[in-house]
Amino acid sequence: MIPTIGIAAHDAAGPLAPWRFERRDVGAHDVQIRILYCGICHSDLHTVRGEWGPCSYPQVPGHEIVGRVEAVGSAVTAWKAGELVGVGCMVDSCQHCQPCADGLEQYCDNGMTGTYGSIEKETGRPTQGGYSTGIVVNEKFVLRVPENLDPAAVAPLLCAGITTWSPLRQWKVGPGSRVGVVGIGGLGHMAVKLANALGAHVVVLTTTPSKADDARRLGAHEVVISRDKDAMKALRNSLDLIIDTVGTPHDLDGEMQLLRLDGTLVLLGGSPEPHPAPGAFTFIMKRRRLAGSLIGGIAETQEMLDFCGQHGITSDIELIKADAVNEAYERMLKSDVKYRFVIDMGTLAAGE
Repeated sequence: MIPTIGIAAHDAAGPLAPWRFERRDVGAHDVQIRILYCGICHSDLHTVRGEWGPCSYPQVPGHEIVGRVEAVGSAVTAWKAGELVGVGCMVDSCQHCQPCADGLEQYCDNGMTGTYGSIEKETGRPTQGGYSTGIVVNEKFVLRVPENLDPAAVAPLLCAGITTWSPLRQWKVGPGSRVGVVGIGGLGHMAVKLANALGAHVVVLTTTPSKADDARRLGAHEVVISRDKDAMKALRNSLDLIIDTVGTPHDLDGEMQLLRLDGTLVLLGGSPEPHPAPGAFTFIMKRRRLAGSLIGGIAETQEMLDFCGQHGITSDIELIKADAVNEAYERMLKSDVKYRFVIDMGTLAAGE
């Protein structure tokens, strides 16, 4: 077993604190990674506070991981020591159902193995995430990180990046597309950057006028204040795709009416309470669709990383030390970050 230091939640209410635990030994098809950076996702907070169901404690969160390969198993040929790699929201799947065969491991019929909060097949123990000094992962779930990008700012691409990239690709966004983005946060700011780079006309919908200048800096061509009834009316029947990143209940009917014929509203935000349902005629009269999307498969995630490497795209981050995680959680609850916290995991090894 491999001694590891992590930052763990020990119950639903208390602060996260350093915790020593062990990773499994490197198997024939495994890659051992020294973690350099790990992004903080809102899902981390929901999970460790038990807001998305029971949590096994101690729990080390984190599924936006960038690091260097330290060792590989005897059967591994695709990876070698020293390479810059990433690990996202999953570390395994059944690998034999139809979604897995189609490269859609996130939709595995038998349930993907989450980077944290799941059960590790090899040991039967809870998986522990990236707020730690190292991790051991099946080679098929390791991703190549472009060396030309800032590795700290790449980390959020492993969740926020792929979560927004996947619907953009599924609905074939490109030159001539008109894409709306609801919410400018960890997910929304990546949706703007990626849609812009794909050649789309990007319209940001926000309730906060003060975010308009930043939205344009990120690549938005238009910014509409969603509380402005006249502005929303002028935008009706004009968008091909809307990516809604908001994780709290809100009115979807007004957003649906912005869609053209055959347009789609895609929900990415995991709202714990139901949204008010749009009326039937909102769908019927323009053959509109309401959909959802979950991260992306391994091949699609690699495609996204390669695209970001080619276009120089990373997340806007605030790099923090390991001992600032609890403060970051409190600030995240207040939306006081532009737009993703990333932990320098070297500060954990040095200061634990």
